[in-house]
Amino acid sequence: MVVIEIPESVTVTLDGFNVKVNGPKGEVEKNLFHPRVAIKASNGKVELDVKTKKKIKKDKMVVNTFASHMKNLIKGVTDGYEYKLKICSGHFPMTVSVSGSEVAIKNFLGEKVPRKAKISGAVKIEVKGDEIIVTGLNKELVSQAAAKIEQLTRVVNRDRRIFQDGCYITSKDGKAVMK
Repeated sequence: MVVIEIPESVTVTLDGFNVKVNGPKGEVEKNLFHPRVAIKASNGKVELDVKTKKKIKKDKMVVNTFASHMKNLIKGVTDGYEYKLKICSGHFPMTVSVSGSEVAIKNFLGEKVPRKAKISGAVKIEVKGDEIIVTGLNKELVSQAAAKIEQLTRVVNRDRRIFQDGCYITSKDGKAVMK
């Protein structure tokens, strides 16, 4: 059995297999389903346990995975998540613009057609100088948006030692990735 303490400013509600977490920054919802895992929320705690008498290793792994998801949801509604990307353009000056839920990169390696990516979910993207800041409450959506932007400027059929242009993730939620 895994017990997760819920902070006072956070409320967790269970609706079948959907878990809704409300906090000071907003609300996040996630579907956590496994036939042999039971989730209970009461008295400021969330309890995750295996339903069967015989607890095998795979069931314990699922319980711990669900516990990590719950901790990420609670951290998201209290603090939020922030990823930073650096815009590196050595050969051609590229322009990054955000309109609604679409990111467009113009003049990447001198290309005439802009590269575009649609960002799904409640993710906020800002461009400040040579830095792109991706913020949101759901860790999975924020990290997926940052990865999409990074993959948008993937260099193929060129020497990576010379053509180092692109957008690269530099920090994941306050932790530096590259130095």
